[in-house]
Amino acid sequence: MAPGVHTVAVIGAGKIGELMLSGLLRSGWPVERLLATARRPSRAEELTARYGVRVVDNLAAVDEAAVLAISVKPQDAAALLDEIGPKVPADKLVISLCAGLPTTFFSRRLPEGTPVVRVMTNTPALVDQAMSAISAGAHATGAHLALAEEMFSPLGATLRVPESQQDAVTALSGSGPAYFYLLVEAMIDAGILLGLPRQVAHELIVQTAIGSAVMLRDSGEHPVKLREAVTSPAGTTISAIRELENHGVRAAMLAALEAARDRARELAAQAD
Repeated sequence: MAPGVHTVAVIGAGKIGELMLSGLLRSGWPVERLLATARRPSRAEELTARYGVRVVDNLAAVDEAAVLAISVKPQDAAALLDEIGPKVPADKLVISLCAGLPTTFFSRRLPEGTPVVRVMTNTPALVDQAMSAISAGAHATGAHLALAEEMFSPLGATLRVPESQQDAVTALSGSGPAYFYLLVEAMIDAGILLGLPRQVAHELIVQTAIGSAVMLRDSGEHPVKLREAVTSPAGTTISAIRELENHGVRAAMLAALEAARDRARELAAQAD
């Protein structure tokens, strides 16, 4: 299967599936090489109107596509695989976008030898700034991983990780945008408390967040060094950091990510 010339079916085109469809189209992937499935007729009509993709039923997607990107909710995956599993030829690539579900979940429900690649991406795919972590199942080869990278690199950055790290990836970058949005929301509220108009506080914080992220990415410096460069002795920044530490912000973040990791494991156990 050569990248860009095979047909991809997004099975269960919800939020993440739609992000994948739109990213592939923005990268120049031919619309005639994309299929989608949706539970509700109204959703099917919406996807066709918005992207021009053909929406088919699940079995037609299995029959026509070379790559099956499964993006249903984890709790719906078993029922879906009961429906399509016996119909999937073992030479088709299955890409799982189902948070928490290991590749073995799919392998047990698909023909022996079916290659499965697990991907955790995130919502900044909407602006081509996603972080997508890619892991190979037992039967996936380097060529299958390269094909997955070909599909997800238009959405942002990609990184290959061992599958054993995927629950941590889910907690860190899969859910990560929500943590940043919560922090930005709190900082905007603080700006209002300090007397700034909401729009001014919003503009100040959003641009500061963007600039800080670009510096982290492009400077190559450890975040501690970048933080220290802003933190003058007896200055305003160290006073603020002392309060953050007094309120246990660092410990709260560690606990939050552990909770997200544990929830990913629970979802896998419940789905099985």
